[in-house]
Amino acid sequence: MEISLKSISLITAVVLTGLSAGLFYAWSVSVIPGTRKVIDGTYLETMKSINRAILNPAFYLIFMGSFALLVIVTIQQYNVRPTFWLLLGATLTYLFGTLGVTIYGNVPLNDALEALNLEEMLASELPEFRLFYEQKWNRLHTIRTIFSVLSFVLSVLAIFSYSNQNNL
Repeated sequence: MEISLKSISLITAVVLTGLSAGLFYAWSVSVIPGTRKVIDGTYLETMKSINRAILNPAFYLIFMGSFALLVIVTIQQYNVRPTFWLLLGATLTYLFGTLGVTIYGNVPLNDALEALNLEEMLASELPEFRLFYEQKWNRLHTIRTIFSVLSFVLSVLAIFSYSNQNNL
């Protein structure tokens, strides 16, 4: 059995989307509960450090690669129904619910945190900023986690649809 470029692209898109959903889900069930247990200054410094560390090639490959490949495989499956509709749903879900929420929600919060000089802040200011940041950031993170998982589920359904249509 020969695997086509379309099949490889589709499988890769699903894997990357799954990795992205997994990253966000794992963060929700591990990092967030852990950071809730630390004092304000430690929380803010930890989040600053994590925000810097996550901006690396592996993260960008998963985070942006998912979207890029979803767009490509959606275009490749334009005339293949219902695979196309499932992939279009996965792509739009990822675009608006994962990328959009991150870029227009989480990133500005991260930038505001990065701009703070924590050493110069008054002890009374730390809890106030943490409350502002943590509540908004975690709410947005929950939204992008739900949407990234939904995008992954739709892309998995697209693989089943594609394989049924191509006798794979």
